[in-house]
Amino acid sequence: MPITARIDSDRPVVTLINVFAVAPQRQHELIALLAHATEETMKHQPGFICANFHASEDGERVINYAQWESEAHYRAMLKNPEARVHMDQAATIAADVQPRLFRVASHHPRA
Repeated sequence: MPITARIDSDRPVVTLINVFAVAPQRQHELIALLAHATEETMKHQPGFICANFHASEDGERVINYAQWESEAHYRAMLKNPEARVHMDQAATIAADVQPRLFRVASHHPRA
């Protein structure tokens, strides 16, 4: 069974939330590139758990919500030349890229 995103403050993972600002006519192109990069490279990196891509309704943002087993795994991926190629390509499509690492501080599921 594949490992999927699970939001849980007791789960020791690091979450990447990367906000891409993009021209609306290029939103689909960026999502396709990110999905391809994930299938070809990212999901084969040690510590990768999952990646999810969200498209804003106005077409101006793409959010990458990804989970890694640890910050060290995420940092190691950043040094991987194959991964860098994809990140550099995404940066040519997006007007702005704002990656940040997070931990779940509080979780409130529906009863």
